[in-house]
Amino acid sequence: MRTALVREPSSRLADGIVTHISRSDIDLSLARAQHIAYADALASAGWEVYPAPAADEHPDSVFVEDAVVVVDDLAVLTHPGAESRRGEITGVEQAVLELGLRTARIEEPGTLEGGDVLQVGTTVYVGRGGRTNAEGIRQLRNLLAPLGRTVVPVPLGEVLHLKSAVTALPDGTFLALPHLVPTGLFPAVRPVEEEGGCHVIPLGGDRVLLAASAPRTAELLADLGYTPVVVDIGEFEKLEGCVTCLSVLVSR
Repeated sequence: MRTALVREPSSRLADGIVTHISRSDIDLSLARAQHIAYADALASAGWEVYPAPAADEHPDSVFVEDAVVVVDDLAVLTHPGAESRRGEITGVEQAVLELGLRTARIEEPGTLEGGDVLQVGTTVYVGRGGRTNAEGIRQLRNLLAPLGRTVVPVPLGEVLHLKSAVTALPDGTFLALPHLVPTGLFPAVRPVEEEGGCHVIPLGGDRVLLAASAPRTAELLADLGYTPVVVDIGEFEKLEGCVTCLSVLVSR
């Protein structure tokens, strides 16, 4: 099973939270068109796109990654550090149950958002910052240990989530913005200059999804022998979103 869980943008998208950037006007029609194109890119790469129930009352609900962390057949429902986002979990729980996944949950006083969780092989890096706390990391470690995963906490600076600063290529090379994350915690780091260049999703084979805002990184990936799959998510980037935020890939 290769399923991509997504969620349509809320009509209130323009009211989404911004933390480390200035607020910009959002074109909702363009955002919806960009989201459709994003889902089409996933489908073209062989992923079955599966929509979670809409949550129109929650402006940030399109960033479905923050609601759940999927490891093997276990879906860990998060407890977002942003209190206004906690109502997003219900519909995502319904979706992962429909996909046949087991569920567990991060409980108070723990907080955890999926954007802080980067899985590379059997190592799970978890950002410790404004949205994920130490108790959330401890609970995730306990849930994933029986699955053979090692959880490595990563202290964050002025950045929303861990995957806002670092992600990994299929070969395990990390693409990172060195001023936002302690790169010494990761093996084989390749620094990038474009903010969008450190946000990538391996789609299988040599295909790697990244944002149109990182053309030099796309050229770099092509030079490394990968096939860049480029999508324009500019309206979501205005809300500190990136390609990883807009889906949860489930492969079983």
